Amino acid sequence: MSINTQQNSANTFAKDTFKDEPRTQFVQQSSQDPNKEGAGGSNNNNGVAAGNNKHDINSQLTKSNRIVTSLLSGGIAGGLAKTVIAPLDRSKIFFQTNETRNYRFRYAIRWLRHGYRTEGLLSLWRGNSATMARILPYAAIQFMSHEQYKAILKTDQKDTPKIMRFLAGSMAGVTGQLATYPLDKVRAVMAVTNRKGEYKSLVQVVLKIHSEEGLLALYRGLTPTMMGVVLYAGTSFFTYETLKEAAASSRSQNDEATTEKAAAPNIYQRLLSGAVAGLLGQTSSYPLDIVRRRMQTGVSLGKGNKYRTLSGTFLYVLRNEGIRRGLYKGLSMNFIKGPIATSISFTTYDYVKMGLQWLFLATKS
Repeated sequence: MSINTQQNSANTFAKDTFKDEPRTQFVQQSSQDPNKEGAGGSNNNNGVAAGNNKHDINSQLTKSNRIVTSLLSGGIAGGLAKTVIAPLDRSKIFFQTNETRNYRFRYAIRWLRHGYRTEGLLSLWRGNSATMARILPYAAIQFMSHEQYKAILKTDQKDTPKIMRFLAGSMAGVTGQLATYPLDKVRAVMAVTNRKGEYKSLVQVVLKIHSEEGLLALYRGLTPTMMGVVLYAGTSFFTYETLKEAAASSRSQNDEATTEKAAAPNIYQRLLSGAVAGLLGQTSSYPLDIVRRRMQTGVSLGKGNKYRTLSGTFLYVLRNEGIRRGLYKGLSMNFIKGPIATSISFTTYDYVKMGLQWLFLATKS
């Protein structure tokens, strides 16, 4: 490839990156260069068609490259999303695990303001180190496994039932949770701790849980978590992928220059799709989230073994606190933080993945 060709390629990518259509450019480049892997021969007229099928960016990468891009993109996306909504998440957990305090959104804001005034701004991110230790590997594994499950279930093919998208998302969520669950328990304990300096490190929390509750306590609440993540991850991924497909189809119909496959949703469509996905996903699994938080933090909050089983915890909350003020306590907070977190996570994943894919291809050429 000549120097002029390389410069033109770099300039074209810089221009098209923010249009969210880099795949079309790479396909066109491949069709013009018969020696480039996946070029699809020397017939330029078939370049875009080939790219729309198996010769797109993803197919030009090795399997290890695809796994690395999805792992890195997932970790970055999850870490960014959780950091943005960390104070809201901590407030939600506090009210979820408190039996006596009824939840109101203004109470949550008041609680956050009190923490800021008495313990400083960083207190609002207490437990975020545990969150990052969990969410980085969790999101990385979840997004990577989702790509693998999508390929296995062939969710991108038109004749594949749409329910397979839900199944791929559910399996990805379960895979990520199983790999990182103890860190979720640690993070919940740190989030409900109000005494400054009680826990100085993750290791200290793990050792205290081990000495007071036993090693298996790190997996307390696993059952409702697995049930909840099936609903949450399945609904979220299904909704996001379906809305993205609809947005791409709409763009292709409005723009005659692109085919349905080449068209890609823009950043606003991705953010909106992610927001709807997060809203539906978290609402569908919210009662199970209440149950798992009670089971995770019961002993740490001095409740003894009141919350030992899934059914026992569920019935206790239902009988003593009701549905709206018990099983759905703090849901209004999720109407804010859920869409924000999921839209940031999914959209960041898409764009970081596109950037890493281009980087891998650039180093190959």
